[in-house]
Amino acid sequence: MHAADVPPARKSHALSLPNILTYLRIVAVPAVAASMYIEGDAGRWCAFGLFAFASITDYLDGYLARAWKQQSALGRMLDPIADKLLVAVSLLVLTGEGTIGGWSLWAAVIILMREIFVSGLREFLAELKVSVPVSWLAKWKTTVQLVAIGFLLTGDAGDKVLPGAYEIGLTLLWAAAIVTLYTGYDYLRAGLVHLIDE
Repeated sequence: MHAADVPPARKSHALSLPNILTYLRIVAVPAVAASMYIEGDAGRWCAFGLFAFASITDYLDGYLARAWKQQSALGRMLDPIADKLLVAVSLLVLTGEGTIGGWSLWAAVIILMREIFVSGLREFLAELKVSVPVSWLAKWKTTVQLVAIGFLLTGDAGDKVLPGAYEIGLTLLWAAAIVTLYTGYDYLRAGLVHLIDE
């Protein structure tokens, strides 16, 4: 199909503001990682700022798509990919440079394993034309997870502004990991009937 043959509605959806926000969130992922290698507090605050921007677009793109009736297949595909890239890369960078270590490493492992597991389960169920809606608890888990990573990205720079910021970040990361186990089980239970049928 030539570009001229693409229906106008499809073109507008690809370049709609909700989808542009999703594109920006994906672009922000490597920028967050790169910022962590800038020396001094500036790098930490830069990483935090980019991460905060990307996290806000996570809420805005879905809200605007629904409010302006600009939901699209492209947006539904890219949105969860952008979310998982942002979380996974941030956790990997924080682990690699030592902010997350020791027992707290397990919280990151639990979160990453759940994200990959749920992605695989959703892909399998999509082939069966089965949709698993996102629960409110899962949405709260995502919020806590993003706030935790935001605190951890500030590192020592954050502690200078808010003493104990690092400990707050780790506590919230564990809280997110615990809720992650429950919501992961929730998704498995919802898909188990279809898995057994197959």
